[in-house]
Amino acid sequence: MTAWGTEVDPQLLDLSLTHRSWAFENGGVPTNERLELLGDAVLSIIVTDRIFHDYPDKSEAELVPIRAAAVSEAPLAAIAKRIKLDEFILLGNGELVTGGRDKASILSDALEALIGATYLTVGLDRTRGVVERLTGPYIVQATKAGPALDWKTSIQMLANDGGLGDVQYAIESSGPDHARRFVATVILDGRSWGSGKGTSRAKAEMAAAEAAYEELKRAVDA
Repeated sequence: MTAWGTEVDPQLLDLSLTHRSWAFENGGVPTNERLELLGDAVLSIIVTDRIFHDYPDKSEAELVPIRAAAVSEAPLAAIAKRIKLDEFILLGNGELVTGGRDKASILSDALEALIGATYLTVGLDRTRGVVERLTGPYIVQATKAGPALDWKTSIQMLANDGGLGDVQYAIESSGPDHARRFVATVILDGRSWGSGKGTSRAKAEMAAAEAAYEELKRAVDA
């Protein structure tokens, strides 16, 4: 994988690409999960160090969603797709027939495992170069996104500024299990501020936070 940009020990490379479904179907060989744990820690320290030094005027609450924009499942899966990592992951037949190469969780886990393998092969400094090159665009985009980067984090920051306590979400759901729909309502300081719908609880909560943001901002700024 020339797109990765540095060498990786061949045995560690193979291990980083071994999903547990393939390992199970091939006699219980080792999986990439230990490397994933290591890679997650390496990724986090590199990105946190980068944004800590690049944005000295931003608070912890402002830095958290910026970091999430580079280290959470969705961006990691997108990076894995961009460098065609999905083509090399070893998957069992069950995962193959259910679209495992397109699953964000599998892609992001494999990318973290590869970061762990790279760290063990070439050390932190050279791994830093790889990670910063791949995550850099997501960090830059995140700094320009404002509240839309993470509506739930942004609305909690507003609540903190106004001394209103923790944001709560009231959840209602309807429909059959295979087509469940959720409605979330933002509850803060004893009143509702906005509602949103989604196909999952998390999506409904994010939509509700977005719907409530402007009204809460006006109340806090008043």
